[in-house]
Amino acid sequence: MESFIEEIIIYGGAGLFLFVVFFIYIRKLKRESKRVGEKIKIAKEEGLFEPVSLHPVVDVNSCIQSGACIRACPEHDILGIRNGKATAINASRCVGHGACFHACPTEAISLHIGTEKRGVDLPHVNQFFETNVKGIFIAGEMGGMGLIKNAVEQGRQAVANIAKGLKSKNKLEYDLIIIGAGPAGVSASLEAKRLKVRALTLEQDSLGGTVFTFPRAKIVMTSAMDLPLHGKVKLYETSKAELLNLWTTVLDKNEIKIQEHKKVEQIIPNGGGFVVHTKDGAKYTTQRVLLGIGRRGTPRKLNIPGEESTNVAYRLLDPELISGKKIVVVGGGDSAIESALLLADENQVTLSYRKDAFSRLKPRNSKSLKEAISNRKIDVLLNSNLISIEKKLISINLAEKNEELQLENDLVYIFAGGELPTQFLRNVGINITQKFGESLLKHEK
Repeated sequence: MESFIEEIIIYGGAGLFLFVVFFIYIRKLKRESKRVGEKIKIAKEEGLFEPVSLHPVVDVNSCIQSGACIRACPEHDILGIRNGKATAINASRCVGHGACFHACPTEAISLHIGTEKRGVDLPHVNQFFETNVKGIFIAGEMGGMGLIKNAVEQGRQAVANIAKGLKSKNKLEYDLIIIGAGPAGVSASLEAKRLKVRALTLEQDSLGGTVFTFPRAKIVMTSAMDLPLHGKVKLYETSKAELLNLWTTVLDKNEIKIQEHKKVEQIIPNGGGFVVHTKDGAKYTTQRVLLGIGRRGTPRKLNIPGEESTNVAYRLLDPELISGKKIVVVGGGDSAIESALLLADENQVTLSYRKDAFSRLKPRNSKSLKEAISNRKIDVLLNSNLISIEKKLISINLAEKNEELQLENDLVYIFAGGELPTQFLRNVGINITQKFGESLLKHEK
């Protein structure tokens, strides 16, 4: 009898212990679900919930809530566990690392571009990165993969594919012309050199492409990548300057010269190859063309009087060299906010935005902007539109008050986004399709 009672006590104690553990576990899950729900609510209010580019989509039927996807993501609060399943939180902040995709043990995640409501224009390319126009290839951001590591790898792979189909005997100047000197273009240039492909790289701006337009203090998030003729590069958090210095060093070491400020306006098929025309009137002949251009394209202008003045710029290059100036920054995105914050320490900065509130800002930028406004380091004019720019005087229309304001200024920085190079691609003959939530990266079954 005593042993029976002892068994009841032992098994009862074990059962109670398991119940307590299970109860604590369930409470923890509920608290986590509640926290994730609150984060999703904030993300929706700040316009960060709706994805704008490449983003993860979770198959809830396959998800086992291991949390591997959350731990693998180098960003923060892109994914979370809610009601026992992984879910997107700040989807618009996803930069397409694909780490969650590879980390999921049940292959429950795929990477999609666009949504059911918001389409994203993408050119047609095959598995070799060739477009529907034979001989013209696309790699990097324009093809849907904006992450630096992905762009570098695509640039390398595209040139490796191009090299296999080149004709050894021809009268053309080049085997390959690479358009764009961003991550994909730099990698492609190095790979072409490694494979002894006669190549020329043209860049409408300066080395680095879109990366070059980042403010000096901008942190570039990336991951380990293989750079041709250099090897493994491990940069998980670095400045724009460090990244550009790396590219410059590797290019110089391998005697590769990027032709900067060469905007390509036409690519015309000719005799089994192409004639590439630039804005300055130059012409180049080549067997193949690789487009490594970004999605931002050419900076969008406001088309107002005085916009061509020398005191107007569309990017901020060296904020640490600017001081004691009266500056107007136009725009409401992260680039405009980051630039205004960098300039505010040594200058009098006014931030003009055409809408009534800022949205889709990175949390750090949103917090820093609020602090700067509170400390009166930045003046903000919402519901405002520039209507003219003069050398020392700028006119701004305040829509809400229906009045015009004139401000003294030394410099004006305009961050109104970029005009996508979609029309340029269509003029070349490349087919463009809008992707509405379609998978770009998924596990093969």
